[in-house]
Amino acid sequence: MSNQIQDYNPSGIAEMNGNLLGLPYDYESANLIIFAVPWEVTVSYGAGTANGPQRILDASFQIDLFDFDNPDGWKQGIFMVEIPQDILEKNHYYRQQAAKIIERQAEGKPLTNTPDLTPVLTEINQAGEQLNQWLFQHCQTAMNQGKKVAVIGGDHSSPLGYFQALAAKYESYGILHIDAHADLRDSYEEFEFSHASIMFNAMKIPQISKLVQVGLRDICQDEVDIINDSNGRIIAYYDHAIKQKLYSGNTWIDICREIINHLPENVYISFDVDGLDPKLCPNTGTPVPGGLELEQAYCLFRELVNSGRKIIGFDLCEVGDAEWDGNVGARIVYKLANLLNLSQKNSTYGN
Repeated sequence: MSNQIQDYNPSGIAEMNGNLLGLPYDYESANLIIFAVPWEVTVSYGAGTANGPQRILDASFQIDLFDFDNPDGWKQGIFMVEIPQDILEKNHYYRQQAAKIIERQAEGKPLTNTPDLTPVLTEINQAGEQLNQWLFQHCQTAMNQGKKVAVIGGDHSSPLGYFQALAAKYESYGILHIDAHADLRDSYEEFEFSHASIMFNAMKIPQISKLVQVGLRDICQDEVDIINDSNGRIIAYYDHAIKQKLYSGNTWIDICREIINHLPENVYISFDVDGLDPKLCPNTGTPVPGGLELEQAYCLFRELVNSGRKIIGFDLCEVGDAEWDGNVGARIVYKLANLLNLSQKNSTYGN
């Protein structure tokens, strides 16, 4: 492996070696380990995000490695662990079971009607808990070896086990959350680990001191109430309010700095691609008109790094099962990896 790295030409053609971007690293030699979580059991609109990790991997071989923010970012060592087929198979099974529950609810009938679906709901919730434990253990093992970790979903329920692993390592950290949705629903459609409940579940983790949400534009009253009643623990930047500021002459860079001022020293980025304009990832699970341009999101992340804060991890979720979506997703993963690396080298916050 050391000879492969030494002889590697970053301007050459990517080797289809099974690793993200065709990079010449394995688990041992890499400093950033990426786990794929091909899971979308509770998806309530468009399906296909369980195949997002594979689409991202496939598209990554076409991406040039030079990055303007961190030209040598690839040298940090990036390795994407093989996509777990057993989890993908479980996803297919439980997705079919969840569809029965969603259909029953859409009919306005109780789960206890014949056939009784409450045991099915219990089974799905247990499967979600097992997935969280699986990811927690893998993330903790990697972090105990001094490695950084990232997650590619699946739907947005995917990274909860990673949140929990970070909470075991850090006394306090904040989440910068890019999304069209607040994901603050309590057990949406009665699924405890729903994609629409990831941030509700995150707020149960006391080490998460702040949640700053950017791009929200599809939200329910209960979620607005949770945000308003959070005593500043949750800060929402709604898409319409961002646009109104921009149309009034405020600059995006000033808005970015205002957003970042709410965040603590250690920051985790949770990126749902439906936070972007849907032209960028049209096959995401729940697309919503509006949203950020990709460079707006990158600008926000650059300002996070420039502030001296440290990016401690990230996830990218809800990438659809299509070539274009995978292309955009792969670029986001690589950009986040490079900015994470840059922030680790440049962190001056609190000094």
